[in-house]
Amino acid sequence: MAKNKALQAIRGMNDCLPSETNIWQMVESVLRRVASNYGFAEIRMPIVESTALFKRSIGEVTDIVEKEMYTFDDRNGDSLTLRPEGTASCIRAANQHGLLYNQEQRLWYMGPMFRHERPQKGRYRQFHQFGLEAFGIATPDIDAEIILLTSRLWRELGINEFVTLELNSLGSNEERANYRDALVAYLTEREELLDEDSKRRMHTNPLRVLDSKNPQVQEALADAPKLSDYFGEETTAHFANLCQRLDAAGVKYVLNERLVRGLDYYNRTVFEWVTTSLGAQGTICAGGRYDGLVEQLGGKATPGFGFALGIERLVLMLSNIDTIANVRPQVDAYIVILGDDAQITANQLAEQWRDQVPNIRLQCHCGGGNMKKQLKRADKSGAQIALILGDDEIAKQSVMVKYLRGQQEQQNMAFEKIPSLLNDLI
Repeated sequence: MAKNKALQAIRGMNDCLPSETNIWQMVESVLRRVASNYGFAEIRMPIVESTALFKRSIGEVTDIVEKEMYTFDDRNGDSLTLRPEGTASCIRAANQHGLLYNQEQRLWYMGPMFRHERPQKGRYRQFHQFGLEAFGIATPDIDAEIILLTSRLWRELGINEFVTLELNSLGSNEERANYRDALVAYLTEREELLDEDSKRRMHTNPLRVLDSKNPQVQEALADAPKLSDYFGEETTAHFANLCQRLDAAGVKYVLNERLVRGLDYYNRTVFEWVTTSLGAQGTICAGGRYDGLVEQLGGKATPGFGFALGIERLVLMLSNIDTIANVRPQVDAYIVILGDDAQITANQLAEQWRDQVPNIRLQCHCGGGNMKKQLKRADKSGAQIALILGDDEIAKQSVMVKYLRGQQEQQNMAFEKIPSLLNDLI
């Protein structure tokens, strides 16, 4: 009989193993805490949405919609899509439940997204995104507030010196339309210098040509018209006010007129935080203003501003630059159990200590074995201390405390003093 082939994860779908999840938990807790600190509330949306939602929001001629979406017909013949990003879902949910009309909302979400693209380091076909959206505020103060929030995230995670803020304004729809005409005219004269991708984009989404990674295309763009030359007073004042606020807060940025973002719905402010610590320059967080999107998706005209970041990329970056020494291990203390009486008493004591120190990560040894084997297991768990409990210790109402990290001498400690010791570990 043929041996069954071992089943493996689908390409681009990645397992997150116990050795990594503590880093993920640390990152997620920082994201949640900082978002809450700025008055943002969590919203949770389904993973599957109507395909029309993303065609209307992202744009039918974008790479995401054309090539990358996981789309299928359900049993009723409806076209459904695994969400490739969160903003459109967030707007659909907020609009459907009456959260947007004549109101301000500050929302955040976190969860898996799906894009069928070539798997690369830190970017998988199922990836996890943290996103944050503010609705109902048209003024540049919210643009600044959210960029300041992202800046705080990097400080909290200890990576602020490894990231650079790039900033641009895309103007209003009208200003951009006028610019688009001028850009297409310029590109048409130099069509022979463009690659196939840029030639296609020139007719469908010409601003994306500015974003081309091809050095030859970038060379051809050297004398291209600038979008900022087409700005009216209002757009110019909005962007100047944002820059003034960032300057006052001490946030450094680089103005990048080639920054256009891959999604069609942005207007005015767009930004990216980029890093070189992932090899080639990589974006770890990006967003901007999308004042027309709510209306585009069937709601009343509502200004919006938001961003998203990929958690895989963030975790990879933290691992690369080795700033994760402060990550809490999966186990704080490990109870080594020796002798028959101790087997019974250990669980009793462990439950008592968990009651007294609710946040402690306390693991009891299971499966028997001598002290050497148990201490080896304790060390492997990542615990800071081993609490050795034998029949002799029970008779004396004490525990032998062995320090697994550092040079401290082991010591006997009475049962009643253990909660205080455990508390110090957290």
